[in-house]
Amino acid sequence: MDAQLPDVEAGKRFYGELFGWTFEDLPDAPDTGGRGRAPGSPVWARLGGAPVAGLAQKPDGRLPTVWTVYFATPDARALAGRIERAGGQVVGSPLPVGTLGTTALAADPQGAVFGLWQPAAHPGFGRRHEPGTFTWAELYTTDTEAANAFYGGLFHDALFGPDAEPDFGRAPVSAIFPAEMPPHFLVHFRVTDCAAAVGAVTRLGGRVQAPPFTTSYGRVAVVGDDQGASFALLER
Repeated sequence: MDAQLPDVEAGKRFYGELFGWTFEDLPDAPDTGGRGRAPGSPVWARLGGAPVAGLAQKPDGRLPTVWTVYFATPDARALAGRIERAGGQVVGSPLPVGTLGTTALAADPQGAVFGLWQPAAHPGFGRRHEPGTFTWAELYTTDTEAANAFYGGLFHDALFGPDAEPDFGRAPVSAIFPAEMPPHFLVHFRVTDCAAAVGAVTRLGGRVQAPPFTTSYGRVAVVGDDQGASFALLER
């Protein structure tokens, strides 16, 4: 997953303080003619030395400030074709990211945007399901049955197979958000104390969108960082 932000340096300060992350330039990020990396260059967020997320500069100020979740695939181009045939849309065609892998951006039939990642040198999460790391992605949608059919067709074994342990839930938008909110993914970071983490978010200049509430998968609060990117805190 990665966050597209107006200010990467501000993002480093916010998430570094909140989750204890350290940051490292992506190995394939452009150099500024021997003067080092530009201030807005994309970075890996690391926890205990392992990659847990990415932060990148928004290429266009009109684009939303968001966290994006990426689904792993052995063949991004083939999966992009299946997405279109299933009624989804390829928003950004598959492109190589140096030696790291190949990425693409897609939207499901209801309009929720997600990424694809075909790994090469970078396989994906180095850690997850621990405090300060990814632990769940919830799709808030206008049609949960259609979402199950669409994503089940793309990732059946991972979601519904006999050995499936998915980190991916589906819920109606109106369960948490106003009914007019467009469908979207909400990434969840694990925390040891949801209320304390909410307090830290507000101290760092973020805002609370939904105070802690109980779900089938844990205690959750929906918050936003100090630049407007929404995410959730999950206590289990």
